[in-house]
Amino acid sequence: MPELLPYIPETVTVHLGAPDQSAQNVTVSFPDYIKNVASSEIYPTWPESAIRANIYAQLSFALNRIYTEYYRSRGYPFDITSSTSYDQAFFNGRDIFDNISRIVNEIFNSYLVRQGFVEPLFAQYCDGYRTTCDGLSQWGTVELANQGYTPYEILTYYYGDNIDIVRTDNVRSITSSVPAVPLRLGSSGNEVLQIQRRLNRISTNFPAIPKIYPTNGLFGNSTEEAVRAFQKIFGLTQDGIVGQATWYRIQYIFNSVKKLSDLRSEGLTLPDISLQFPTILSRGMTGDEVRILQYYLRYVAQYISTLPPLNVDGIFGPATEEAVRAFQRTYGLTEDGIVGLVTWNKLYNVYLGLVSDVPYSEVENNLALPYPGIPLELGDAGDQVRALQTYLNYIARYEPSIPSLTPDGIFGEATQNAVIAFKKQFGLEDQSGVVGPTAWARIAEVYDTLYLSHLADESQYPGYVVE
Repeated sequence: MPELLPYIPETVTVHLGAPDQSAQNVTVSFPDYIKNVASSEIYPTWPESAIRANIYAQLSFALNRIYTEYYRSRGYPFDITSSTSYDQAFFNGRDIFDNISRIVNEIFNSYLVRQGFVEPLFAQYCDGYRTTCDGLSQWGTVELANQGYTPYEILTYYYGDNIDIVRTDNVRSITSSVPAVPLRLGSSGNEVLQIQRRLNRISTNFPAIPKIYPTNGLFGNSTEEAVRAFQKIFGLTQDGIVGQATWYRIQYIFNSVKKLSDLRSEGLTLPDISLQFPTILSRGMTGDEVRILQYYLRYVAQYISTLPPLNVDGIFGPATEEAVRAFQRTYGLTEDGIVGLVTWNKLYNVYLGLVSDVPYSEVENNLALPYPGIPLELGDAGDQVRALQTYLNYIARYEPSIPSLTPDGIFGEATQNAVIAFKKQFGLEDQSGVVGPTAWARIAEVYDTLYLSHLADESQYPGYVVE
């Protein structure tokens, strides 16, 4: 899962020239990078308040480049350049001033944000003599410091009163945000949710991209349609799959339309990056994600004898942990009983392989078929939709709150209304009209229970009509 909150990188890779210029890339520790920039751009004899204000701006500028993957998302193998036309001055191997080194060691894990926003502020600045800009004036900070301004007062003078200085202990190496496994039909989780949110924002500027609703972390046909439209507009292979090229292009265009690398940024808020799915599942956890895990494990266990049978109760207890360990053991994975990305993707692929040949056209007089592996939503069509409609229509005979349907294989508003009514009637947390694995499993369970309870052979027939 990509890092959604800013962090301090252990190292940063600097391109010693303009972005497209042939030049060396050097990797240095992040504090050493800032010390070099500060020693290259400001004077150690300046008042300390001015030095600190400039370093805060330099820190925030660099972290904005890293957080937005400004260069990585455009295919460059570095994080920032040494060109002052684009970034900050950096002279590889230069001497560092002692007082600047001391200050950087103290505040290197701090940065600026607009109040209410998440991303490091793109703290634009210039020297104030040869060049001027909308942001901080480096020589102007000296004048303000001499007037008694504190570092924060200097920063608010240039960037406005709505900024905060954030300090974090989240220091780690830079890793790519690209998902370990390409996202496609049937994928689910936080990375899918992130793509849905970003495509919806991009579509405001590019209306040919259809809106995805709801944004629920389930990669269904509407998400695939939006991905294909995006790929067409931006000259990518139109396969509807979010691999590295598409992921990074979405990120770059999203950053552009949000102006995240601009003082006038729309900004990212916590709801914009909130996670809805746990990144791992382990013993003691509860909820729909655990229920989905159990559903997949139970189905696979019908075909793989090394897996024990499992109840679907949404509680990750000893039985679920043992089933996970058995699955991991069977498929040569690390046997820790914890479901991370590797275990989840393997389980999903095994499940999908088992259900890929299920005859969804044969739905009459049978128990419910398994979840098809792809969420069903408004606008979908086919045998899987007809199977869903058949189950809902049967349930509607006994549940007056659920409207009856004509099983025509077209997921229209009537089907959507029936799905929503079912979810309300049976207390599902997700109240949307989308049928993912949790909703399908519950619909199948109710259908099977009603279907079996109303089957009767000749010896069970009472001889009269039961009202």
